[in-house]
Amino acid sequence: MLFAHDTEVALAAATGLINTEYDGGLETLADLEAFLDEWGITGSRRRTRAELAEVQALRPRLRQIWFENEDGAVAIVNALLREANALPHLVKHDEWAYHLHATRPEAPLVDRMAVEAAMALVDVIRTGELARLRVCAADDCDDVLVDLSKNRSRRFCEKGCGNRANVAAYRARQAAGG
Repeated sequence: MLFAHDTEVALAAATGLINTEYDGGLETLADLEAFLDEWGITGSRRRTRAELAEVQALRPRLRQIWFENEDGAVAIVNALLREANALPHLVKHDEWAYHLHATRPEAPLVDRMAVEAAMALVDVIRTGELARLRVCAADDCDDVLVDLSKNRSRRFCEKGCGNRANVAAYRARQAAGG
């Protein structure tokens, strides 16, 4: 494990959130509810269109971090933490052992999601691993990913792009050899 478990889960949730911008996976209140349940995001929920719009608006801000140098990423992360009045504290809930939260459970959902992602990205930046934030290498995919492999070799998202690229390469080799 490269990062603490809660950091890796928060990074995965952040990439999942960002990628919903392009796959239409976060268009309704039911979509938002399913996303929050899938990633175990706790705390209060208003279940309103305004809350959904706030979460949707967070996606491009987080996505921008994947395209920034270290100073640019730090500026975005610090802004997210500052805007949500983040105050780190240890908590234990559900099946999780003590881990770090930086917002109150009753804080607005968008603040909790932004801070959760920002706190995970703090670890990425502090360990000098910003290069692990990547965009899928498939020509027809703009999804982002976090490469948590030991040898830093992950190039494709989880939507099957790697498999499609491998099949295309295989077919090209077969056609060239035949």
